[in-house]
Amino acid sequence: MSEQKISVEAVVAAPIELVWETFTTPADIKEWNFASDDWCCPGAIVDLRVGGTYKARMEAKDGSFGFDFDGVYEEVEPHRAVTLAMPDGRRARTTFEPCGDGIKVTTVFDAETQNAVDMQRDGWQSILDNFASHVRRKRQTLG
Repeated sequence: MSEQKISVEAVVAAPIELVWETFTTPADIKEWNFASDDWCCPGAIVDLRVGGTYKARMEAKDGSFGFDFDGVYEEVEPHRAVTLAMPDGRRARTTFEPCGDGIKVTTVFDAETQNAVDMQRDGWQSILDNFASHVRRKRQTLG
């Protein structure tokens, strides 16, 4: 396992309650948890507690490839941070910090060794950007 950490971030112009809910609710996760438009997230399971499980199915829309991204929550601090431990021993910690008129969402994760660091960073950044866009759309619908 690589010891390199990768960081991605996005600023979301929404209240922390909406940002947190959208990040941790399975119905919302299915709407944003993919890196490009030719992928989707047909299912998500969240047991949001220390020791609880997380699982999101990620698939190419054409059915050519898919995988489960899963882990166990090691830290759950509502509206502040979550840490997910993956089966291979890597970790991903996401923090939520007030920033101007919104919330800065930062994920720092352990790099894996199968793919180039730039590819991993770009993929996780795209997912986080999708998250921020989904929160904005949801906020507009809620008024």
